[in-house]
Amino acid sequence: MHLKRQKIPKKWPVPRKGTTYVVKPSFNLKNGIPILVILRDILGIAQNKKEVKKAIHEKNILLNNKPIIDEKHSALLFDIITIVPSKINYKVELSENGKFKLDEVKEIEASKKISKIINRKILKGKKEQLNLIDGRNFISTIKCNINDSVLIDFRKKGAEKCFSLKEKSNVIVFEGKHAGKKGIVNKINQERKIAELDIQGKKINVLIKQLMAIE
Repeated sequence: MHLKRQKIPKKWPVPRKGTTYVVKPSFNLKNGIPILVILRDILGIAQNKKEVKKAIHEKNILLNNKPIIDEKHSALLFDIITIVPSKINYKVELSENGKFKLDEVKEIEASKKISKIINRKILKGKKEQLNLIDGRNFISTIKCNINDSVLIDFRKKGAEKCFSLKEKSNVIVFEGKHAGKKGIVNKINQERKIAELDIQGKKINVLIKQLMAIE
């Protein structure tokens, strides 16, 4: 499946002029970007789809410490992409203008990522399951609420720290017209589900569902 270039998400840093079609991600079109686009069009470490598929077949591309099996697989915000032969790690970030970008990170940072909690479930034995925005589910002993974020450790396969969404929290806007902006929460209106942010001295209102608490 492919997308018409004119309909690609605004977050993709891909020119709208060029070939008619662009590869469509296998899931999460709104907040993801295909590995093929990242390797070929953003990082420029592959010339074409054939080279990307070969690298994937040889298990030279990892996403969050696991081999990729499909060039259409989506990478999401704060996911870690590892190029095995060169031992280089990249983190999926958002630029201030809301476009995806890839920042090189050290190995110690490449084993972890932050993700937002979108649901919680109490299981048998009073165990708590956290459902995250990136599709992961974890059994956790950490006390967190919906809309908070957790720091995931890929090696330990669990959540190790909670970042609460509250006043004075550091946050990033990951959706909407302010996507990519980082700031501090001034106050939260739970009834209207809106938070007032301070972004470099400027106050803006953002829907809570568009915010992610970060370190």
